[in-house]
Amino acid sequence: MKNIVSLFDGISCLQIALERAGIPYENYYASEIDKPCITITQKNYPKTIQVGTICDLIKFVSLPADIDLLVGGSPCQGFSLMGNQLNFNDHRSELFFEYVRIWKLLKPKYFILENVRMRKDIQDAISYIMGVQPIEINSALFSGQNRRRLYWTNIPNVVKNLAQKLGPSSLITGKSLLTDNSYEIATVRKGNPRQIVKPATNKLPCLTASYYKGINADGRPGKAKSFGDYEIGKIEMLSPVECERMQTVPEGYTEGVPKTHRYKALGNGFTVDVIAFILSCIP
Repeated sequence: MKNIVSLFDGISCLQIALERAGIPYENYYASEIDKPCITITQKNYPKTIQVGTICDLIKFVSLPADIDLLVGGSPCQGFSLMGNQLNFNDHRSELFFEYVRIWKLLKPKYFILENVRMRKDIQDAISYIMGVQPIEINSALFSGQNRRRLYWTNIPNVVKNLAQKLGPSSLITGKSLLTDNSYEIATVRKGNPRQIVKPATNKLPCLTASYYKGINADGRPGKAKSFGDYEIGKIEMLSPVECERMQTVPEGYTEGVPKTHRYKALGNGFTVDVIAFILSCIP
């Protein structure tokens, strides 16, 4: 490939995925405004061309006419079934239309749009705009976490090749990602924090950008304090390296910024091996 444009680039998980898929490229244009994310990207990929905010991308940046690949995961809080479901009325969802605007202007050969599961009517509206139906992929097929996401793409044979991928995911367990296997994430009964009610599943909960705030008793993001001991069952936050493993990001990739920024960046990023798989379907 010659020219790639990544919107909401984050920490450039797309560049890692391109490497894993064995796809060389000449120019990589990244639209990102978060400074810690840019620091991480430039440390790992110093040739990345940072073009600033997506809203100014076309106004002030001269991009080549031949774009081979456009990829973006617009902020998803407005669409998520776990949120307030304001959807297109949420200001955070306006960036989806910026993605569409740039997609129509650049006319890339291939595109990928990633987002969370959402209300069916909103999903159908996006499908109508993009001209393709989404493919739902759970990162559990490629990693040790449950992370169900929708991918709109014109890359062919993704569904066909994905069907051949089903099954072996059970080989990748959440516990295999942990540095210290002497503790488990477990669900505990309310009011009795030392009693394990349900053991940890083989897959860890979905990593989100709010993980840095702490975790609740079930291992999910929250403000509850960690507690427990090794004999009865211990609940504690995953390390940044363990979160890198969850997202199939190289260990130490996010080093160089404060830990809270590492958690946020990883929670907002792609599961690299999912994107690498989709890219591997390019003829």
